[in-house]
Amino acid sequence: MAEFFPALTAEHRAFVARQPVFFVATAAVDARINLSPKGMDTFRVLDDATVAYLDVAGSGNETNAHLLADGRITIMFCAFDNPALILRLYGRGRAVLPQDAEWGALATRFTLLPGTRQIFVVAVEQVQTSCGWGVPHMRFEQERATLNKYHAANPDTARFAKYAVRTASIDGLPVRNPTVVPA
Repeated sequence: MAEFFPALTAEHRAFVARQPVFFVATAAVDARINLSPKGMDTFRVLDDATVAYLDVAGSGNETNAHLLADGRITIMFCAFDNPALILRLYGRGRAVLPQDAEWGALATRFTLLPGTRQIFVVAVEQVQTSCGWGVPHMRFEQERATLNKYHAANPDTARFAKYAVRTASIDGLPVRNPTVVPA
């Protein structure tokens, strides 16, 4: 049975801290729904009603475009061990870019990774837990090093501009881009 909470509890925070992967979903009117897996120790609970995650350049920038257009975001964690649990965070998100005034203070909460593009901040409006009994048991082995290796081997500004900065989403929605490469 699903339970709803107005904010994260200490138990929720502890559960989130144990999870090596989370999923981010966003959407905008007349655009595809975007659902992305995330890992690499990039998620932080800032307080009981605010979370953030570090975004590393990859295949696109759909979350940025969708948050500009609509603002809604859902983040899901699920236990692949015992006890079974699914935790969803429903909220409104925004991108904080390296040129933004709040970047410096926010970035200190993370270990910046090669290819860091932005930090997404989410104002949590509701937390939902559910049983998770349909989620299989799986064992975490290790993070993939591929993305970090790629960005570390290609650190120049031209590479960042080509792969980290998109001018539009796959559906043509505008994105807000970094104007500087994060240090």
